[in-house]
Amino acid sequence: MTTVRTQRLLKGLSLILLLAGLSACGQQGAQDELSLDRKGDWTFVNYWAKWCKPCIQEVPELNLLHAREGIRVLGVNYDGAVGEELQAQLEKLNVQFPTLPEDPAARYEIERPQVLPTTLVINPQGELSAVLIGPQTEASLLNAAGLAENHGATADHSSGPA
Repeated sequence: MTTVRTQRLLKGLSLILLLAGLSACGQQGAQDELSLDRKGDWTFVNYWAKWCKPCIQEVPELNLLHAREGIRVLGVNYDGAVGEELQAQLEKLNVQFPTLPEDPAARYEIERPQVLPTTLVINPQGELSAVLIGPQTEASLLNAAGLAENHGATADHSSGPA
């Protein structure tokens, strides 16, 4: 009887450890997705707010950009919303890219944007290559990164580097 109990206990502990390991892998993957240390892809960090009409209009363009291979878009909620409040805003605006938990301005030695929307363009080496102020299109963002020809974008609606 003791052997059966021990076996059940060991099976239960094994299952708990397996689930904990899988959960940690999922958390690590989410952390990697949000890591500004990740190199190899072009990264566009977009500052937005729920009250900013140009930001809202820009979201579909950012979603298109984020869906492209070798490119990622990360958002920064300008008002610092977190948890359920942030999730509700993301759902209402149909934001399909991840949101950073902290403002990355200090990391790139720039001031926090005073105009929204603002987009930071980070090259594959992890260096800030442009700061775009005002609403952007998928084409203008690709152009700012020098990717317009590579990705079939031709129109340029960029406000240019600031």
